[in-house]
Amino acid sequence: MPRTVISIANLGKRYRSTVAVDDVSLEVYDGEIFGLIGPNGAGKTTTMECVQGLRRHDRGTISVLGLDPHRDASALRQRIGVQHQEAHLQKRIKVWEAVDLWASLYASGENADSLLKRLGLEAKRNAWFMTLSGGQKQRLFIALALIHEPEVVFLDELTTGLDPQARRAIWDLITGIRERGTTVFLTTHLMEEAERLCDRVAIIEHGRLIELGTPDELVRKHCPQRSVIFTCDGDGADTHLDSIPGVLSRTRNGAAHTLSGEGDDFVTDVISVIAKSGIRVRGFRTEIPTLEDVFLKLTGHGIRD
Repeated sequence: MPRTVISIANLGKRYRSTVAVDDVSLEVYDGEIFGLIGPNGAGKTTTMECVQGLRRHDRGTISVLGLDPHRDASALRQRIGVQHQEAHLQKRIKVWEAVDLWASLYASGENADSLLKRLGLEAKRNAWFMTLSGGQKQRLFIALALIHEPEVVFLDELTTGLDPQARRAIWDLITGIRERGTTVFLTTHLMEEAERLCDRVAIIEHGRLIELGTPDELVRKHCPQRSVIFTCDGDGADTHLDSIPGVLSRTRNGAAHTLSGEGDDFVTDVISVIAKSGIRVRGFRTEIPTLEDVFLKLTGHGIRD
C-alpha cells in the first residue's frame, strides 16, 4: 500500500446552527491527485481549510505528513503548498516580486526563474499582477504554492471562471506537478476536471461524504449501463441485433438504432455482431456514463443545481 500523507477521521465543523462538515473520513496517498468534489456550498473548502490548519475543526482528527495541522502548524507550512480559492495580490506587484516575496518565507526552494519558465510565465516576469489574464493569474498562484518544493499541494477550485483553453493548460500543469512526485489535494465542482485529473475522488454533499473511489470504479458501480447509437439502411438489422448478449433495451427511430446494455464487453459485442452480419453502418457513436451521471444518481440533482 502507498504511504498515507493525509488522514482525516470523523471530521466535523459547525457554524452556529449550520453543519458545514459532518463526520468526514478519508485518506490521501503519496503521489496521487485526490479530488474532493461536489457543488458549491457542499463543504469542500471548509474541509480543506481544516486540513491545512487554517480553520479549527470541532471534532475528529487530522494528520498531514504525520503532523497535526494546529499543534505543528509552523513545521507543516514548510512542507505544504496552498492555493486559495479567492487568492489576490496587489495590483501593481510584479510577477517576479511576488515569487521573490514568497520564496523569502521559506528556508529553501526551487529557483524562481526556473519555476516561472516551467509554468509558462517567463515572458510575464516583469508584468504587473493586474495585467495578467485569468489563466496567468492562476499559474502564478500555483508558482507561489510550489516555490518551496512542498510535499503536498492544496488547490481549491483552481479553474473556476477560466475559459476552456486556460483550464486545459492548468490541467496539464497539475498533471506535471504529480509527475514530479508531489501529492495534490484539490477541490472542484467541475466533474470533467475531476474525471480528467484525479486518481481518486470523494463526493461530498451537504457536508457528508457519500462516495469514494476512482472515477472508473464509481461509474462502473453506479452507472454500468452503456448505449450504442448507429444508423443503417434497410430493415435487416433488427433480426441480427436480437442476438446481442446483455441488451437491456433496444429502440429504433427511422434508420437510427439505439441499444443499451451493461458490462465492459457490451460495446464490443455490438460491434462484433454488426461486422459479422454485414450491416452497412452510416453513423456510429457510443454514450458512456460520466462522473456527473454518478453524482446525479447519488444525489438526485445536477452538480450546478
